[in-house]
Amino acid sequence: MDSKKYKFEGSEMNQKLLMGHPSGLFVLFFTEMWERFSYYGMRALLVLFLTSAILDGGWGWSREEALGLYGTYTMLVYFSPILGGLIADKFIGYRRAVTIGALIMTLGHASMAMDTPWGLYIGIACLVAGNGLFKPNITSIINGIYINAQDKKDGAFTIFYMGVNAGAFLGIMLCGYIGETVGWHWGFGLAGIFMFLGMMQFWLAQGIFGNVGLAPTKAIGTSSESDSNNDSVSTKVQSDRYTVVGILAIFTVFFWAAFEQAGGSMTIFAADYTNRVLEGDSATVFRIANTFLTIIPLIIITYVLLKLFKITFKKFALSNMFLGISFIIIWIIVLWMLYTQFSDESTEIPASWFGILNSFYIIAFAPLFSKIWESKYNPPATVKFGVGLILLGLGFGILAYGSASILPGAQTASVSIIWLILAYLLHTLGELSLSPVGLSYVSKLVPAKKIGMMFGLWYIAIGLGNKAAGSMGGMIDSITAEYSMSTFFLIFTIVPVLAGLVAISLTPIVKKLMHGVR
Repeated sequence: MDSKKYKFEGSEMNQKLLMGHPSGLFVLFFTEMWERFSYYGMRALLVLFLTSAILDGGWGWSREEALGLYGTYTMLVYFSPILGGLIADKFIGYRRAVTIGALIMTLGHASMAMDTPWGLYIGIACLVAGNGLFKPNITSIINGIYINAQDKKDGAFTIFYMGVNAGAFLGIMLCGYIGETVGWHWGFGLAGIFMFLGMMQFWLAQGIFGNVGLAPTKAIGTSSESDSNNDSVSTKVQSDRYTVVGILAIFTVFFWAAFEQAGGSMTIFAADYTNRVLEGDSATVFRIANTFLTIIPLIIITYVLLKLFKITFKKFALSNMFLGISFIIIWIIVLWMLYTQFSDESTEIPASWFGILNSFYIIAFAPLFSKIWESKYNPPATVKFGVGLILLGLGFGILAYGSASILPGAQTASVSIIWLILAYLLHTLGELSLSPVGLSYVSKLVPAKKIGMMFGLWYIAIGLGNKAAGSMGGMIDSITAEYSMSTFFLIFTIVPVLAGLVAISLTPIVKKLMHGVR
């Protein structure tokens, strides 16, 4: 596309493009990457830590208790953005909210590294509060940059989502590995280090956004054109568009209720029911594959980093130095981890390792989806959502098939890892069809002056899905005891597929309610 057709908000430097998008998008890309590193790194460890025996450094909780806390935590993480969005909209602005939120989360991870019960609970409280300020407002900054480039938003949010999952990939892999092999609280502490580095690189580079994201009284001229346009839209049209957001939010609840089994029942399935000990040729093949799986995405992300450096280093050198230091640390830890794995005669795959597959697939497929969304083949919102839900359900269908040999009530088994690998692939393709697209449509359907609050409401829908995921995942023992593991996963096959078909059937109605928004 011809970049001259679009006017991006922000400083003059923000008009310099990287991958067809303003350079400021990639400052947000790396900020979000380190925040997701911390979130998913901690998430990968929480259930495993709580359910591990006391002799192994865990707390010895039951699966139901651990998944209950996990569901409550992830729900609150997505509920808190409604308050954070309101605070930013009315008082402190998006940029200050992101920075304060990152600082609170850094303190939360430090608290969890204390290895005490009160440290864990205070840490979780800080993570919930900090996330509330951080999450809705970093996406609101993206909305501000693209306020006059609406056609580029789907692609922008998909690229941003690649940053989300780059952080998840590294966080799950490194915090998970260190937590399971060195010590649980070393893993929690590592998450905090990168949250701090991400905060510093954002704070020191925020000038690239110009007036976008400042406190309301200072952000003169940042959204006047958009507000004027939105004020001219009749009440009925805007009401219909809010209805569309509500419809999409309902399907979002269904999606995350199933998808978030990744941090709960799927992690338990990986830990207790999957053959993770490899020897001989199998171990060698895994080590080589894991090396490529780890190194190639890191090279890609490092390449994006260097391209950003070329644009921004002269003006934002200190921010770039914090970002560079974080990548040096990452490379050191990755090379040490791979060296350690090659030194052992046999390899036991960490249960948390399977979580990186989702992030790896997103890094691999996000650019393709971004191109599709910007092409003539871009489907309507409800079709994207429907396809995402159906793919998610099919992924659980693979797990249902793969677990058919597990006897009812069995506490352990040793099925092939291939079923999890294939399930995560389908789940990821489903996620790319739905999650970043949802953020994009909220930003298009909602007036600019209410965007922070509406992102907060959107995350409440995700939070409800997360709580449902914890509650439903906690039933794994009772369902497998009375029926089978296969039956448990079939529930998560049938419900998303049916929801996806309903979403697709609503396409004509939703298209009419959107009143021209594409």
